[in-house]
Amino acid sequence: MFFVFAAEAQQASRLVISVKDSASQKALDGVSIIDRSSKKGGTTNSNGLYILTTSESGNRSFQFSSTGYNEKTVDITLPFSSDTLNVLLSRKENDLAEVVITSTRSSANRIEDLPMKVEVLGQEETQEESGIKPGNVASLLGDLSVIHIQNTSAVSGSNAIRMQGLDGKYTQLLRDGVPVYEGISGNFGVLAIPPLDLKQIEIIKGSISTLYGGGAIAGMINFVSKTPTKKPELTVLLNHSTLKETNANVYYAQRWNKTGVTFFAGTTQQKAVDVNKDGFSDVPQLRQYIIHPKFFYYINPRATFSAGYTGTFETRNGGDMRAIGTKESGISHYFDNNTNSRHSLDLQYTQRGTDGGKFTAKAVGSLFNVNENEKYFLTHGQQINSYAEVSYNKVVGKNDLVFGLNNTSENYSRKPDDSTLVNNYFYNTTGLFAQDGIHFSDKFITELGIRVDYHNRYHWFILPRMAFVYKPIDGMSIRLSSGTGYKVPEIFTSQTQMMGYQKLLPLGDNVESEKSYGINFDANYEFKVGEVKLTLNQALYYTDIQHVIIPVVRADGYYSLQSAPFNAHSLGTDTYVQSEWNNWELYLGYNHTVSKYRDDAKTNFPFAPRDKFAFTFAYSLEEKWRMGIESSWVGNQYLPDNTKAPDYWFWAAMVQCKFGDHFTVVLNCENLFDSRQGKNEPLYTGPMSDPQFKPLWGPIDGRAVNLSVKFSL
Repeated sequence: MFFVFAAEAQQASRLVISVKDSASQKALDGVSIIDRSSKKGGTTNSNGLYILTTSESGNRSFQFSSTGYNEKTVDITLPFSSDTLNVLLSRKENDLAEVVITSTRSSANRIEDLPMKVEVLGQEETQEESGIKPGNVASLLGDLSVIHIQNTSAVSGSNAIRMQGLDGKYTQLLRDGVPVYEGISGNFGVLAIPPLDLKQIEIIKGSISTLYGGGAIAGMINFVSKTPTKKPELTVLLNHSTLKETNANVYYAQRWNKTGVTFFAGTTQQKAVDVNKDGFSDVPQLRQYIIHPKFFYYINPRATFSAGYTGTFETRNGGDMRAIGTKESGISHYFDNNTNSRHSLDLQYTQRGTDGGKFTAKAVGSLFNVNENEKYFLTHGQQINSYAEVSYNKVVGKNDLVFGLNNTSENYSRKPDDSTLVNNYFYNTTGLFAQDGIHFSDKFITELGIRVDYHNRYHWFILPRMAFVYKPIDGMSIRLSSGTGYKVPEIFTSQTQMMGYQKLLPLGDNVESEKSYGINFDANYEFKVGEVKLTLNQALYYTDIQHVIIPVVRADGYYSLQSAPFNAHSLGTDTYVQSEWNNWELYLGYNHTVSKYRDDAKTNFPFAPRDKFAFTFAYSLEEKWRMGIESSWVGNQYLPDNTKAPDYWFWAAMVQCKFGDHFTVVLNCENLFDSRQGKNEPLYTGPMSDPQFKPLWGPIDGRAVNLSVKFSL
């Protein structure tokens, strides 16, 4: 009997250690746990758990550590008084903040709990991109297989965003949850947002028009600004490239007791470059200045007020290299000179009630001035945009309720010297929206939403929406959503920008609003195989657009926008795999989309690749070195005449090195193998004094190597 009792006394005890985020209560996987006396330990699993089995007794000290969190030491006595030890880790204030989703308006801001599939390019990606391409976010967005960045002008360097095979006008762009890129200003400054000024980029594929208005038919991209932290943040970045581009950016942020500020200022100086030596600029001369200060007032722990200003000033000169920068009048060379500016003021007030409700009021006003001189043909006008909204969100039992009212206006007026035939116009839309997120269980959540809009010219629109997420097992989520949208006729789109305004006729009264219906399916599974973390994602989508608006060319060369007697549709699939293992990261994505007009010829949407493959690979070494390579293949793309464009590959590579805690140097090469449309065909026909530029289906600026130096405090 003695030996039995002795054996039982020596029997191993079992202690479950549970590690969670102190703010979100989210289980943390991969947390390192070390017994400081024995130096032995392990890591938590995907549920944030670690099982300690030991027959020893006495005092023990355990150290917990994880990237982005403050280290924590916990002292216990074995055997422990409970079966479970709960440990909470707090995030480092100066490290990357937890991703909080703002685009869906609901209280459920964790990605895995959202019925709508949201992809986030977080602060880690934006910080890294700030050293790779400091002047814009085009390269960062283009890394995703579902997004295609289209060049729209060979001489001015402008471009547009395409999602799910649809024209750029069907993707709604937001800055901090507000639609400010509308009308003619939508072609200005969209992708020229410096990554250093962003906290994250949120991407939703498919219709989400119920929440933000009719234009989010193909999807939505929300550029989210940084907010101040108690520890001061200062970053200064300098960059220069072999394509004669120079960038200088500075960002500062700090929060005190009741107040806080963020401040960004940046400039891009680009010299004109004729890459293919045909006499015309493939990269325009550019002078750009951006300033973005924002003030925060923390009225009390539940109420915050913020006010910000964004000023963007830009001059682009392209065309005949002999004409760029000249002041001579009456010259016969072709040129395209653009001088544009945007002033935006935004205000926001947030109040959280003691009952858990949240009230938000926001307003944005934007003044945009456009002055484009295409060989003495002037597009000279002014556009004033405004957006105002009040909304209320509260969780009542199993219901996550959102109600709101917003008003959007767009006022465009021509200047006296304007050469176009475009008419002045004023659009105003008032909308009511409501959404109910029903949490039937932790595994099944449904969202039902509706919006009712009244447009001052095109009258009433009713937009219902439905989405759900089902999580059958840990790490897996299955989503299905459907929604409607609309797009009122607009004179300024990526289509008209590419065709030019010289022969664009005024918008007719008989043009109808486009109306859409879309359905999206998404299955996502995150799991670990040993130390390898894997994410598998498969999406399917379909969009149908009625009364699609197309440009129709007359015999005299003039063209107008008209409602087609047929619909258009987009049907596709998007697949990607993400993997992380120790210091290795891998992304593989493939998108296949068929987007066509339903005319007799079954015409393909121009500049919408049917196939795109995207690949990103990165390796980090001792938190000092980071190396990466990315590639994309664009195939089966069609031109406006329904002929097929050549397929092409795009490669890029970078090396990053940190010197101490404050300096980071990045050497980057874009378009490693110099893939260019100009290698396949001339980019223009006709005389140099009156060129006819070819449609752009691929890159034209060639290989570029840049070196950036970043100082962070």
